[in-house]
Amino acid sequence: MNKPKVALMTFGDARKHEWKNLFKGLTEPRHQRIIEYFKELPIELYSHPEVARSKDEIDAQVDELKAQGASVFLVHIPCWTSPNLVVRGVQRMGLPTLLVSNRDSGTHGTVGLLGAGGALDQIGYPHLRVREGFETPKLGEKSLPFIRAASAVSQLKGQVFGMFGGRSLGIDTGSIDDMQWRKKFGIDVEHIDQLEIIRRAEMIETEDADKTVSWLEDTVASVQYDDEKLTPDKLGFQTRCYLATRQIISELGLDFVAVKCMPDLTNHYVPQCISAALLPSPFDADGERKPIPMACEADGDGALTMQVLGLVSGGAPTLFGDLSYLDEDNATIYVPNCGAMCGWYAGRSEKPEENMQKIELRPSFRPGGGATVYFKAAPGPVTMARLSRRSGKYFMTIFSGEAIEPSPEAYESFVKSRGSHQLPTMFVHADLDFEELINEFGSNHISGVAGHYVEELVHACKLLDIEPIVLAS
Repeated sequence: MNKPKVALMTFGDARKHEWKNLFKGLTEPRHQRIIEYFKELPIELYSHPEVARSKDEIDAQVDELKAQGASVFLVHIPCWTSPNLVVRGVQRMGLPTLLVSNRDSGTHGTVGLLGAGGALDQIGYPHLRVREGFETPKLGEKSLPFIRAASAVSQLKGQVFGMFGGRSLGIDTGSIDDMQWRKKFGIDVEHIDQLEIIRRAEMIETEDADKTVSWLEDTVASVQYDDEKLTPDKLGFQTRCYLATRQIISELGLDFVAVKCMPDLTNHYVPQCISAALLPSPFDADGERKPIPMACEADGDGALTMQVLGLVSGGAPTLFGDLSYLDEDNATIYVPNCGAMCGWYAGRSEKPEENMQKIELRPSFRPGGGATVYFKAAPGPVTMARLSRRSGKYFMTIFSGEAIEPSPEAYESFVKSRGSHQLPTMFVHADLDFEELINEFGSNHISGVAGHYVEELVHACKLLDIEPIVLAS
């Protein structure tokens, strides 16, 4: 997991006599305590051994801390300090900012916290204020969600999104405005013709393709060749498409992607289901690898939601699917996908083989044939979300739930309702007002990540000036 990089600076009173007679003895011990406290949290902490009390000291520490590549600024205000000095440090650091002080009535820390926070409000600089002591875990519990969110927002700037193909199946909610992304998120959009996948697939070395096919055959529960839709040649070409896509991602430095696939590739070549299963997973035939979020049907906002979820969770694998059926009686949401879903969710295991053993490669019903990557997602906590737009303005719909193993009766009912083309599916139990979900949700697609990260997503939305809509019963 990727740890957020946090730069810590403690600010002190600039007045010599006040510092010497009172605040030095209160500030310096707390400066050491906060360093020790945050070093125990799952972050990478960068700090300076001295307290900053003047413009020159602030500037020197900022230069030193910025060189470490931090993505979050932690401002420690243990006692009174001049608010303009805090603002100077914050503006020069230019990062999402967390202000921390204590509850001790003898430190004047609350006065310093409110003075600095109010000054940042005056200039419209978003930040979070936390007022807690070192003696309880509350300081970390309140700080970590913001730190994760702020780190995610900082990391978005400069990333590159790969859009393979254009709008799929008339799904307008998957279309994006490249320049809006550049302005709001700092993300560059690289457009690639999806036939480039096909062209490169035909040039993949036979040895590399055979290695991946053999790995699939050896590790999944079954490969259901039928000599018509799913043949060794079809699976081999799907595998070549995956290796070609991975090659393009590496060459262009892409951080996350979306592939049109339907109907062009599914009708005339092969569906990109092997890519959709393996790219977002932390493993493939070559071993452990960094997950690359991939949305199907050229869904840019779906891919971006996956990327945000991945970043706030520290690099966890993310999933993409349809918000397909709402079972109000059992408070269960059925989230399948058109032929594949991130393979890690088959077992949620750190051991790739334990995930792969729960996957079946079944014949695809698409005209081009190939494999559908079938499984029922393993149980566990999950956060579901979607970035969408109303009149061009972004909002994010968010809820948490629990992926469950459906009863045999419920699953059979689902299979019958879906017809013969059984798809990979996550069954999510969520205590929601389903009518509110229908009225608020902005797409037929939804993204998710294992774990509970609602608070992190709300913080990220506020930092990005996006409205968070948290659904709950």
